[in-house]
Amino acid sequence: MNPRVANVKPEQNYTLHLWFKNGEEGVLDMKPYLDRGIFRDLRDEAMFNTVRPFLGTIQWANEADLCPDTVYLDSVKI
Repeated sequence: MNPRVANVKPEQNYTLHLWFKNGEEGVLDMKPYLDRGIFRDLRDEAMFNTVRPFLGTIQWANEADLCPDTVYLDSVKI
């Protein structure tokens, strides 16, 4: 089981700055998801900026979310 999200901050160019419960930080590029299903809504910057931590992962106001393992494994650690 990978570390879960403790906090998230939306950044420019559809990226997310993530803080994980194990103390690591990462950046997740969401651009590859923006042409898929419910994630299309996130092209609207106002909607993208509604991201929040939710049950160890991240979720937006339109209820889009990602698997917590995907968030951790696909983020570039900083």
